[in-house]
Amino acid sequence: MALTTRDLPGWGPVIPVIVIEREADALPLARALLAGGVRVLEITMRTPAALPAIEAIAKALPEAIVGAGTVLNADDARRAQAAGAVFAVSPGYTHAVGTACRALGLPLLPGVATSGEIMAALQDGYDFLKLFPAQAVGGLGLLKAWASPFGAVSFCPTGGITAQSAADYLALPNVRCVGGSWLTPPDAVRAADWARISALAQATHALKNQVK
Repeated sequence: MALTTRDLPGWGPVIPVIVIEREADALPLARALLAGGVRVLEITMRTPAALPAIEAIAKALPEAIVGAGTVLNADDARRAQAAGAVFAVSPGYTHAVGTACRALGLPLLPGVATSGEIMAALQDGYDFLKLFPAQAVGGLGLLKAWASPFGAVSFCPTGGITAQSAADYLALPNVRCVGGSWLTPPDAVRAADWARISALAQATHALKNQVK
């Protein structure tokens, strides 16, 4: 069986999807989320600051469970793990990514948008999946339709989820958590308004967490 993110500790109802533009923001941002009770952090590999940010958080804040998002290939997975990431998140699923993460012993939350991708992920041992981009590909309706044929699968919808819509997703029996960028608004990060980010993180605890 593949190592999946299902078995990682610290899951809450919302995983922050974080884009780090400046390495210097990494530690205060992570501390703000931790202060709000959010431990699982996804740092997307979309900027040059991503890997240094993962490394800084992994070294300085062992209580954080830091992972790498936007993992597109085996090299991304290797570099993320070398920087200190303890899990990976991919926007889609390929056998190559699944196999690479399995070989590294790196838990993977694979992205899916179609039934075919779900079937491929299941064949490789992954049954906790990210629906991405959730809103664009059908959102609530799609997840409801998948509940019957894919009853063994639980999801983390990401992409277009807001603080207002999160509860509707979390109410579904096949949704374990949601991913959201609203916990780290770019204007708050630029202004170093860490108290606002802590408050947004704290507010997620009022949401129901469908633990599978």
